Amino acid sequence: MKLDLSQFNDLDMENIGGWPAQVKTVFAIILAILVFAGGYYFFISDALASYDAEQRKEVQLRQDFQNKYQLAANLELYRQQLVEMEAQFAELLKMLPSQNEMPGLLDDLTFVATDSGLKIRSIDWDAEIQREFYIEYPIRMSVEGGYHQLGSMVSGVADLPRIVSLHDFIIKREENGEQLSMEVLAKTYRFKEGADQPAAPTKGKAK
Repeated sequence: MKLDLSQFNDLDMENIGGWPAQVKTVFAIILAILVFAGGYYFFISDALASYDAEQRKEVQLRQDFQNKYQLAANLELYRQQLVEMEAQFAELLKMLPSQNEMPGLLDDLTFVATDSGLKIRSIDWDAEIQREFYIEYPIRMSVEGGYHQLGSMVSGVADLPRIVSLHDFIIKREENGEQLSMEVLAKTYRFKEGADQPAAPTKGKAK
């Protein structure tokens, strides 16, 4: 059936019942489309968005459950690892010098250097450095000797009962060409225990 567009001319909006059948049909289709579009916008779209959000939430909850299940399944293993870590940490703390031992580290380094056959030019504390969980105590050293003697000193420092690390090596050959001079920064550490802050080590110098 061909649509007669002339029927849409001069429509009386107050007498919809008198409109031609074709006009009523077109109007009903347009109205149905508008109602469907409005219903989708105001009701269905919100419901779909809520449904998508719930689906994403379900995926996240499943992942959280899986993670917690794995943690629960390995809880005993984690506890054993924690005990081992605490024991290792306690052993490391024992290797850090106590407050009373701090001044003696200069004597230890002096002994290691001289026992290796080195001549000590200078050895002295630098300013302490505050870290989040520990305090760093630098010691600047300057020594003179042969290549193997320098190596012996480095090995001797590594064998000390307290943790001392060596940094910033500067090695130069002396003018006579037979001896080497080495400047090195030694560091030792103290763990912070609550509010108790360790006192700065006593200044000492050997030349």
